[in-house]
Amino acid sequence: MCCWMNGQYEQADELRISPFDHGFLYGAGFFETFRTYDGHVFLFEEHMERLRAALHEYRIVMPYSDEEILEAVYGLYIRSGERDGYYRLNVSAGVHDIGLAPSEYRSPNVILFRKELALAPRGTEKKAVWLETERNLPESSVRHKSHNFLNNVRGRMELSSLKDLEGIFLTAHGHVAEGVTSNVFWVKDEALYTPSVDTGILPGITRAFLLELGEKLGMDVHIGLFPKNDVEQADEVFVTNAVQELVPLSAVGDRLLPGSSGVYYQKLHRLYVQAIDEIKEG
Repeated sequence: MCCWMNGQYEQADELRISPFDHGFLYGAGFFETFRTYDGHVFLFEEHMERLRAALHEYRIVMPYSDEEILEAVYGLYIRSGERDGYYRLNVSAGVHDIGLAPSEYRSPNVILFRKELALAPRGTEKKAVWLETERNLPESSVRHKSHNFLNNVRGRMELSSLKDLEGIFLTAHGHVAEGVTSNVFWVKDEALYTPSVDTGILPGITRAFLLELGEKLGMDVHIGLFPKNDVEQADEVFVTNAVQELVPLSAVGDRLLPGSSGVYYQKLHRLYVQAIDEIKEG
């Protein structure tokens, strides 16, 4: 695997990071995951805006511009033989002594990982189960995509495979939250529903874009606190993330659903793919 770290292209087995990096010692680090389409990153500006907001809150100084990160993405794309890939941009706070002494992190480690895409064909269905692990509360007013990922790891351990299954978190109050690696949407009576960030979910980039697409279709869009019974009585359910796009669910627990044949899943995904095609052409 070819990677980019602190301005240099390196092979994965050559990467080195100190155990005194506060990303390792205290979880002081943040990341974004995305994929390329003919070398282009979809919704790149939105991913970087979310990342920079997290870095700003925790006083981690990002030494690279968006343009430099895009150049690194393209460099890895070229080095891979111009094959699209799965990318993770990771910013770890940097090396300091043990203890919470720094009031600002000025020398973070910035790493861009690339791995091969291993995706199921668009429209491949998953089933979902309700997780016993509760969605925890974020450290900040809004959840950041941070190194503090143990809640998701704990939820993942309840599943035999993420390839065929998605696990859905509930909050301590019983409200629908999100999937292990996704945001959750459902359709009922031609209206689109998704949980509020007040449940502690990650404000997904694909989630925000899908809400725009729902409005573009003229759907009534509802964002709020919902019991799991609302999902179990839905007409369609699907999950979203930047790598897998929109994934239709054929079942949630014992409740069977239309999956990829869902009318609104098809409409929304068609608009999503059209938007991707536009960046590839432009």
